[in-house]
This record gives sequence, structure tokens and C-alpha cells, in this order.
Amino acid sequence: MANILPSRPRQTSSRRSFTLIASQYHPTLVDGLISHFQRELEAISPDASLTVHRVPGSFEVPLAVQEATTRGKVDAVVAFGVIIEGETAHASLVGGAVTQSLMQISLASRIPVIHEVLLVKNEEQARARCLDDNLNRGTEAARIAVQMAQAMIDIRR
Repeated sequence: MANILPSRPRQTSSRRSFTLIASQYHPTLVDGLISHFQRELEAISPDASLTVHRVPGSFEVPLAVQEATTRGKVDAVVAFGVIIEGETAHASLVGGAVTQSLMQISLASRIPVIHEVLLVKNEEQARARCLDDNLNRGTEAARIAVQMAQAMIDIRR
């Protein structure tokens, strides 16, 4: 994971539509991602619309993302979850499956899917990326979602 956030894009008045799919597991951490995302999206794209859906865990995120890409007009879908490594390979297996699925959904739907289902070694790493301001992946996701939505519009012209 990068240790810096991408720079904030300039504010846009374009009406964009974003869908956020978030795991209910590790609610304090995921809620931190969501609140940072919402705050940053409001600063960058105040006219954007945002729909938030919660699913039980990170493994369920890709199915909901896939459904979001097939329903109505959405400029980008953001996937949030936190997977903390344990004593078994379960976290790595779920993390790999989620990553592959999200990439396939994005390619098949031609809609940007912003992958912020975090696979971290411990709760300290999770807190730094979900709750702190310096390295927050919710902030990062908002910046990337706005940039990718605009990039896709530009490419399709």
C-alpha cells in the first residue's frame, strides 16, 4: 500500500452518481472509511449523488458491486471492507477472491470499481487506513472515484 494519498482533484460541478458497497464486518473501521469518503466527495464533487449499501462481510462485496453495475446509471462503484490477517490462510483467500472478482466486474461492466477492501496484518494498520486522516483509504477512494468517472467520460468522447 502506498504511504501517501493521491492529490485532490479540482472541484467539479458535474452531477456524478456513485454507489458505495460496504461490509458490515469491523463496523467502526468501515464506518471510518465511509465517513472519510463522504466528506472528501462533498469537497470535490458537491453535486454528486451517493447511494450506500451494506453487506455482511468482505466476501459478499463483489456480488453487490456486480448488481450495482447492472442497475441504472452509476459513474463508479466503491467497495469497502476490512480483512485482518489471522492464524490461517482464510484472510488471504478471501482477499484474493475479492480482488479478482472486483477487477472482473469492472472490466465486464466498463464501470470503474474502486477497490478498498483492505487486507491488513493487524488492527493498528487498519486504524491507520480507516480512521486516521493522513493515510485514509476512504479519502483516497473518493479522489480516485471522481478521477476515474471523469477519465471514462473523456475516453468515451
